[in-house]
Amino acid sequence: MDYPKYHTLIVEALMGGKFILANDKIFESLKENESFYGSFFKESFKYELKFNQEYAYIVSTETTENLSRDISIFMAILCYELDKDGKNFMDELNYAEFEMDKVDEYFEVSAYKELIKANNQIKDSEARRKLIRNGLIRRNIANKTAEDKFVFTPAYKVFINFALELAKKRTAEAEV
Repeated sequence: MDYPKYHTLIVEALMGGKFILANDKIFESLKENESFYGSFFKESFKYELKFNQEYAYIVSTETTENLSRDISIFMAILCYELDKDGKNFMDELNYAEFEMDKVDEYFEVSAYKELIKANNQIKDSEARRKLIRNGLIRRNIANKTAEDKFVFTPAYKVFINFALELAKKRTAEAEV
């Protein structure tokens, strides 16, 4: 069987939990073969391919991984603290370069100290740096720009959209 160009790279990236970004050379092949890959991941692994003009990733309803939850908590606290600092967190996520030390400052003064201490992925500076390196950067949710600096890629929107949907659901449930 003939597979699309970059097939192995596409499958390895997505199965490794990475987001494939629009500026990646394999994105175009994935885009051109979206129907094939949608079927491929559904039939082979029962995964759903999520695709838009900025990034692609796969999801499973049968997962026990907690990394997505931990990234969501990290993002929520960071956004809350940016907002509390008078910054438009959406602009910051889209355009700002983040310094690890400044992220640490936000987390150390956060009103969510108990939640932070209870989560092994964000409980202290070293844990957060590991989450950023091994979670965000490795999965293309962020890009390293210098030794202790990073920027978010458009893939961060998955976590913001998840939080938005969760908030809408909770608001609707509270109104009933």
